[in-house]
Amino acid sequence: MAADETSIKVSAASRDRLAVLASERGTTLRSLVEELAQGTPTRAEYAERAELARAELASALGNAPSPEAEAKARDLLERLGASLQGPQATA
Repeated sequence: MAADETSIKVSAASRDRLAVLASERGTTLRSLVEELAQGTPTRAEYAERAELARAELASALGNAPSPEAEAKARDLLERLGASLQGPQATA
């Protein structure tokens, strides 16, 4: 194992499921986990993105959207995301 590598412990069932998911995507389990770790924003990164979006909207529209407008937009995006992910997203 290289100096910058480590291992993680998961249940055998989780390992097997990850292996199936990786296989279905045509990748390795290692690549699947690395993609998840690198491709999933942290809460702090989401907050930073939201602040940048508010600033951009304020610049384009002359003022920032109200909390109610933000809530409606968030709800719409969550519903769109769920519909793109399919039935497992609602489980």
